Amino acid sequence: MKVLVATARTQGEREGDFNWCVEGELVWIGLVCASDQADPDGGRCGCGRSFGGLNSHRGTTTAMVRDLPGFTHADYVEALRSSLEQQGWPPGLAESEADELLELARYWPPGTVVERRLDTISVRVFAGHERR
Repeated sequence: MKVLVATARTQGEREGDFNWCVEGELVWIGLVCASDQADPDGGRCGCGRSFGGLNSHRGTTTAMVRDLPGFTHADYVEALRSSLEQQGWPPGLAESEADELLELARYWPPGTVVERRLDTISVRVFAGHERR
């Protein structure tokens, strides 16, 4: 199953990059505060341009598509449910969140690095096409 995980690859390529997640942990796309909604690059917290780590509950501006053999849809939903509950979000959102994240990850091959600007996910590095 292809999923999005935190990565430090391409960090520093864009001003304002940050990576406080654990390398390789599953990520999700959280809600955006009013400040970042107005300007994801000028907001105080960076939530409009970051992915959130399911275990660390920290943020990163880069995520990588990774294939996790043996990892099931039920595993993914449970990982999201547990993280949402720990963070005070409604755990009932887990299945729809999992479906949306899986839909995103299915478009790119493993190794592709993506970034986020509000509701737009863009490729930084397409797998197999490294920048020099």
